[in-house]
Amino acid sequence: MEAMTADAAVTEIPLPAPARKVPSERTHHGDTFIDSYEWMREKESPELIEHLKRENAYTEAVTRSQEPLREAIFGEIRDRTQETDLSVPARKKGWWYYSRTEEGKQYGIQCRVAAEDTGDPTRDWTPPVVVPGQPVPGEQVMLDGNVLAEGKPFFSLGGLSVTEDGTLLAYSEDNAGDERFTLRIKDLETGDLLPDAVPNVFYGLAFSPDGTRVYYTVVDDSWRPYQVRAHTLGTPVTEDAVVFQEDDVALWTGFEISADRTQLLITIGCSEYSEYRVLDLAAPERGLTTLLSRDERILYDAEPLTLDGAPYYLLTHDRDAKNSMVSLVGAGEFAKPLADQAWTTVVAHDDAVRVEGATVTRTHLVLSVRKDTIERVQVLPLAGLGTPAQGVPTEPDFDEELFTSNLANAEFDSPIIRLSYTSYLTPPRVYDYVLEDGSLELRKETEVRGGYDPADYVAERHWAPATDGTLIPLSVIRRADLARDGSNPGLIYAYGSYEISMDPAFSIARLSLLDRGIVFVVAHIRGGGEMGRSWYEQGKKLAKKNTFTDFVDATTYLGTSGWVDAGRIAAMGGSAGGLLMGAVANLAPEKYRAIVAQVPFVDALTTILDPELPLSALEWEEWGNPITDPEVYRYMKEYTPYETVRPVAYPRIAAVTSFNDTRVLYVEPAKWVAQLRETTTGTEPIVLKTEMDGGHGGASGRYSRWRDIAWDYAFAADAVGATAVLARSTSSVG
Repeated sequence: MEAMTADAAVTEIPLPAPARKVPSERTHHGDTFIDSYEWMREKESPELIEHLKRENAYTEAVTRSQEPLREAIFGEIRDRTQETDLSVPARKKGWWYYSRTEEGKQYGIQCRVAAEDTGDPTRDWTPPVVVPGQPVPGEQVMLDGNVLAEGKPFFSLGGLSVTEDGTLLAYSEDNAGDERFTLRIKDLETGDLLPDAVPNVFYGLAFSPDGTRVYYTVVDDSWRPYQVRAHTLGTPVTEDAVVFQEDDVALWTGFEISADRTQLLITIGCSEYSEYRVLDLAAPERGLTTLLSRDERILYDAEPLTLDGAPYYLLTHDRDAKNSMVSLVGAGEFAKPLADQAWTTVVAHDDAVRVEGATVTRTHLVLSVRKDTIERVQVLPLAGLGTPAQGVPTEPDFDEELFTSNLANAEFDSPIIRLSYTSYLTPPRVYDYVLEDGSLELRKETEVRGGYDPADYVAERHWAPATDGTLIPLSVIRRADLARDGSNPGLIYAYGSYEISMDPAFSIARLSLLDRGIVFVVAHIRGGGEMGRSWYEQGKKLAKKNTFTDFVDATTYLGTSGWVDAGRIAAMGGSAGGLLMGAVANLAPEKYRAIVAQVPFVDALTTILDPELPLSALEWEEWGNPITDPEVYRYMKEYTPYETVRPVAYPRIAAVTSFNDTRVLYVEPAKWVAQLRETTTGTEPIVLKTEMDGGHGGASGRYSRWRDIAWDYAFAADAVGATAVLARSTSSVG
């Protein structure tokens, strides 16, 4: 087979010296595990750093023949991308805000132009027409990421917030990739930075409505967001107030400002229940009020609103509603015992529809729902809400089977809401949806250069039978001119954890695989959220193995579908999807020509057994708690990839990680690769690629990210013998 012609060259490259083995014991529930590579956790160890450098050198040598393919894919991504581009301006108070990119520059530029108030709502809320590459009259550059990133090994923004009056900008930046940000304040009238600088903040920040305070979150030593603090401008950081602190190591904390800008909403919770503490921003001295206590074990979101002059909360909750529903509750009801509270149903529970969230404008309720795996937006007038006069939800109509539509922006006083729309074949679009009459105004469709024609490709839904009879939805994307003759290469991708859905989305990079004849498959396996709450629950804790067997069953289906050669399939997944890659490598190594595991969570049991490690305690709700539960320990030990490596012929494997990743530590793939090399009976290369300056998302900057994608795609495409673009007049990039 043509795919294997590079193998001879691979075998001539000597393996680096085997990693040193230092046996250490880990004993739980009467079981002792001997771990020979746990010493690699010593991040500052010169031996460890030298080991990672040797591995990078070996990876470079093994994959050197893929360099032309990587460069070709990178060039295709670049040539298809409108590099000088901008977002559609979004209005907030007296300004239109947008971001733009410029050719040759890595990072975005945050800008704004003044808005007008003419009294004509249509005119006042129609965004100014801005053309990529052309100067925007009156433009003010608030923040240029390229300037901020100069001379720094890494750059990432963690949050942006502008005061209501538009005079101050708060932003946070990370220069290490460890997701610890420094908060700074910029005077937008003078361009000067204020002396306020708050180190070690986490994602999320917001100004109080009066602009005198900035709210932000802080993580503890295990990287769990556990505090919400308030910094008063002009005061020492040491005097920042702790608005709320959560001490339960299994719960995370976050916050947002309510849509009507009247309350600070602090959320405490996990994937199974939550609690809201609310602060009246007009009278913060009154302190926090609890809505539903965590003791009620209800998973809910809350949004305040005023109806006919009375205060209410809109609750999206799972009380007697597995897929969630929406209820209206008077603000005074929460002082009563739950059984005595009056709740009015606004959106009833539906076994076929997952309610994912709700927000409000001054006139409408905006819902995010998932139906038939697809995320979509519904709109309902507030007039008559919770009464017999309540209206019927309306939904924008789109003409594709597989798409994603979600709320991009809903300014409280606006007569429009902004929607984003994309599909596997349609580049991202931005629509304004007029609340009064339901009309859609297309504001932008992302340009794809190089003669892209969606008619050249097909995206369709297939259903793969799992071993237990469950039908697993697959999204199958391919070139329209491929023959169904069982000869095509395939790449199957999935995630399958945390109720996260792999929704249809356009990818310029994916075109490079499709044009080489690869059938690209997204497997919507259990553990994700595509088919509702039950779908998630069937792939977590003591049902987690369904996630892995679903992926293997989807692969089996793909190889018998007529579209793909069963001997030319590669697999790819990242983070928890990287755990999936490790698990399926052990379950069915013979089904894959190559596996690309991106920042893979492959030493899951070791990590979760140590609550001091980053985010470990937060994982108990997903996998169970193996510290206290012997059954969870036994079950996890049966699938955690590092501990279940066995003497079989593994396919070629690339483990891609970042030295400064705080979510999945570099040590997990480093240990895994060492164990795979020691144990495999095959000859395929197993490589570790470590980005020494990146974070969980890899290197920073769009060109660096494109190169990361090109590397991963080239590794997979080379393995399945799909290195050349297939002949077709529209397939070449111009």
